[in-house]
Amino acid sequence: MKKSVEEDVFIPLYPKSAVEDKSSQCSKFQERRFWSAVKLLSNVLLWDGIVQEDTVRDLGLSKLLNRYLLLNLLNTPPGPDNIEKCSKVVACLPGRWFQDLKSGSTLPELLNFCQHLLQ
Repeated sequence: MKKSVEEDVFIPLYPKSAVEDKSSQCSKFQERRFWSAVKLLSNVLLWDGIVQEDTVRDLGLSKLLNRYLLLNLLNTPPGPDNIEKCSKVVACLPGRWFQDLKSGSTLPELLNFCQHLLQ
């Protein structure tokens, strides 16, 4: 898993002008890479309860979400596309990670993602 996260994930950051047109090659490639990384996030987080939680959280949240996916989300204009992307990321998160949290709090690795959701 670690090798896949470190070597297989690549989401290019193009200038805004290059991705504003959803039919452009840059936009299409960036979208495919984003959804590929979301699929990997989902697969990594499925190992929760089998592999040590710290390892799963590090790979899934610290590396995949915060290093790759969040950058793309921050560069996606507000609207339906951003909402769909955020919803898919949230759907990947294991519910048991949130059972013992106090209301209004979150995991430390999700602070930046939560800030994005609030905005």
